[in-house]
This record gives sequence, structure tokens and C-alpha cells, in this order.
Amino acid sequence: MGGVSGLIYSSLPVLVFVPVSSLFGLKWAIAAALGVATLILVWRLARRETLQPAISGFFAVGVSAGIAYLVGESKGYFLLGIWSSLVYAGVFALSVVIRRPIVGYAWGWVNGRDRNWRGVRRALTAFDIATCVWALVFGARFLVQNRLYDEDQTGLLGVARIAMGWPLTAVAALVTYLAIRAAQRALHAAENAEPHAEEARAD
Repeated sequence: MGGVSGLIYSSLPVLVFVPVSSLFGLKWAIAAALGVATLILVWRLARRETLQPAISGFFAVGVSAGIAYLVGESKGYFLLGIWSSLVYAGVFALSVVIRRPIVGYAWGWVNGRDRNWRGVRRALTAFDIATCVWALVFGARFLVQNRLYDEDQTGLLGVARIAMGWPLTAVAALVTYLAIRAAQRALHAAENAEPHAEEARAD
């Protein structure tokens, strides 16, 4: 996500889009949002920061602006985020149902670990919980923002996008951190128990 700076940068186009749309209309709002996204990209390039979040953000703003233009209404800017949240909620929830929690696989990929953690029940449960929390976060974003979209509450959509971005992400990140700590302890205990089990069998 690009860390704290990524969260801030992702909010700036929305902060600009909503008021400009109210004051000057959709076309000016699209231009303003794209302009801010471009400035963020240039700023990160000048500071030699990681460009992937900025490029992804610019692409997302461009697609959102394109949808708003096609829809012909400012609220169309939020459609990408609304339906993306539903897709993410479904994918995260499904991964728990089939006992392949996404958080566990992401942790394994980042740390270069194999999939043996799936055989440790406590680790699997911890990753299930963290994945469920992310599914709930995405699900809540979809339900609230889709309702506001249906009610033509463009201003409140902007507020909801930001309010349900930072705080909910922080909660989910904290739960994920605690889940990873719990899973690591469970894996460490399991790994330490294996040599003793082998010695007992040898005796």
C-alpha cells in the first residue's frame, strides 16, 4: 500500500475531486484529480521513493476518472473502489472457507517460507482470523459506500472513502500483526517439538 505516505497520497485525489466537482463541475474535477495524481508521481520520482504505489495510484485515479466521465456523474468516480471492495471481500472470505487464508500465503511469500504452516493448527487459525478481518473491512466499505452511491451522496462518499480507509486499515493491520506474531510462536514451538519427537522415536 506504500505505507503511511501511500495512504496519504491515495486520499489527496479524493480530497480534491469532491469539492472541485461541487464548485466547478465534473470535467474540472477529473482534471484536478489527475493533476494531483501526476504531481504525486513526480514528487515521489524526485525524492527517489518507491514508484509502484504512485503508479498504481495514478492508474486507479485515471480509471476512476474515466468511469465518472462515462457515467456522466461525479459519483461514478467511486464505482471502481466500491466494486473492488466487494471483490476483495469475496476473495478473502473464500480463501478462509477453503482453508487457504490469503494473509498466511502473503506472509509465507514475503518471508520465503514454504506452506508447512498450514499443518500447524494454531498458525492456520491465526491467519484465518486476520484474513477474516480484512474480509470484514472490505465488506463494510462496500456496504456503506454502495448505499451512499445509490442515494447520490457524492460528498459523503468522499468522506466515507477516507474515513473507512485509514482507520479500518489501521485496525486490520494491527490484527494482522498480532496474528503473524501468534503464528510465528506456534510455528517456532512446532519446529522445536519435532527434534524431541524424533529423539523419542529413536529411543
